[in-house]
Amino acid sequence: MPYALFPTVLGTCGIAWNQIGLTGFQLPDAAAETAAARLTARGSDPRVGQPPPGVEAVIASVQQHFRGELQDFAEVELDWSQVSHFQRTVYIETQTIKAGFKRSYGDIARALALDRAAARAIGAALGANPWPLIVPCHRVVSSTNKMTGFSAPGGVRTKTRLLALEGAELLSE
Repeated sequence: MPYALFPTVLGTCGIAWNQIGLTGFQLPDAAAETAAARLTARGSDPRVGQPPPGVEAVIASVQQHFRGELQDFAEVELDWSQVSHFQRTVYIETQTIKAGFKRSYGDIARALALDRAAARAIGAALGANPWPLIVPCHRVVSSTNKMTGFSAPGGVRTKTRLLALEGAELLSE
């Protein structure tokens, strides 16, 4: 699974792939070395590869998205073999959340016909998301609309920045 690093207006992103689809995505990091280390820690090859045309198209879309030209990544080919059935179900539901909108962990649980207690499991699945932005886990917030639990570089600050970029309504205390 080779990977490539690429610049965006928000920092260096990384993307990994195989013949099936994307195997990983790294949100912007200030240092290219850190982005590379995060991808390889998740199992990507420690070698840089030349992205095939489909991956190049995703890179261009990510760059446009971060410039404010919002993109929909729902059709991006992903290698689902690395996630559980439950995670895949959560990620597919999460992909239905359009830019500028948010849903709660409980909303996702209800959409999957699960009880409210499943919200924690939803959060755990999203915390393990190998494709942040492509599977827009940043669009999932607490039931009180608070920015909680975001494991990407920059944590909740990055989550808030992505939501603001997409025009989502953000509340301050």
